Amino acid sequence: MKRLLFISTLVLMVSAAVAQPPQRRAEQQAQQQTKQNAASSAMSMRAQISFPTAVEMPEEVVWRRDIYREISLEDDANGGLYYPVEPQGKQLNLFTYIFKLALNGYIPVYEYPTDGSDVFSDATKADMKALLDNYHIFYEEKDGKIRVDNSDIPSAMVKKYYLKESAYYDQANSSFHIKVQALCPIMMDEFGGEATQYPLFWVKYSDLEPYLNRQTVMASSMNNAATVSMDDFFTLNMYRGKIYKTNNAQGKTLLQLCGGDEAKMTAEQKRIEAELEGFKKTIFGDPAKRDSLDSIAALKDTKADKKVKAAKNKPAATKGVKVAKQKSAKTEKSSGSSNSGARVSVRRQRH
Repeated sequence: MKRLLFISTLVLMVSAAVAQPPQRRAEQQAQQQTKQNAASSAMSMRAQISFPTAVEMPEEVVWRRDIYREISLEDDANGGLYYPVEPQGKQLNLFTYIFKLALNGYIPVYEYPTDGSDVFSDATKADMKALLDNYHIFYEEKDGKIRVDNSDIPSAMVKKYYLKESAYYDQANSSFHIKVQALCPIMMDEFGGEATQYPLFWVKYSDLEPYLNRQTVMASSMNNAATVSMDDFFTLNMYRGKIYKTNNAQGKTLLQLCGGDEAKMTAEQKRIEAELEGFKKTIFGDPAKRDSLDSIAALKDTKADKKVKAAKNKPAATKGVKVAKQKSAKTEKSSGSSNSGARVSVRRQRH
């Protein structure tokens, strides 16, 4: 009886040992697959961040000017950043895309202070939950994760952006660039008459740039098939916006510097735009002087070519007559010179 009990126990142990490895193996394979998927997604994300397509601005440049623009999405040139207002499949507008990236922790966002400055540091990083509470955006929180439905994202109210760009001269390769540095979405509250602007947060373009290659924007209202990536839209400076501030020692906006006079501010905007365009054109020399020198040289070459062609196109008979005349003139000259040689006269003396 004891022997039978021992044998049955042994059989059960062996069967359990035989049945357990496949189950363990399946669990291990599932865990390993999960780790591999996480590693591959992390690697792809790291690769996108490590190899950006935009040209980075060198730390040390000989000339640079920081400019702040107000980009209105109601302008036809910028309208592609506004539509679709709500996601349509994988197609998102710019604010919805930024909002989802920030909410999921892919990119940091930074506070927009009351003075409108931009400081990108750990101390100025904005908390998304606090932002949602401050601007009364409905969300659900479960297991420590915040979820916002697409219909609750206020993308329809974001109709403007503040954009910071740097115009600079890169002495390393002798080139002029305009590089976007940061974006700030502005929510417009149009209830009760005049719209009130609420700048939400700053986001660094270098953090956002790796993701903008995935989304496209319409490049022309006339040709709906003409699309570019959002990154190309900003890298190629296809946006349009008015200057509202430049970096200055006083830290004031153009409106403040102009004493609140909008006419003076408009004139100042045009002056700054003209300065930038003038610097861009004359950075490699004055094109007017260069063109005048080139035209003078071209005129001299044209006159010389005309003389050569005129000499080549003369009739052969005329050339022969001229050559004959030249030869006869030379012969007469030579004969005259020989006849006019020194003469010796002998005078006879009388005896």
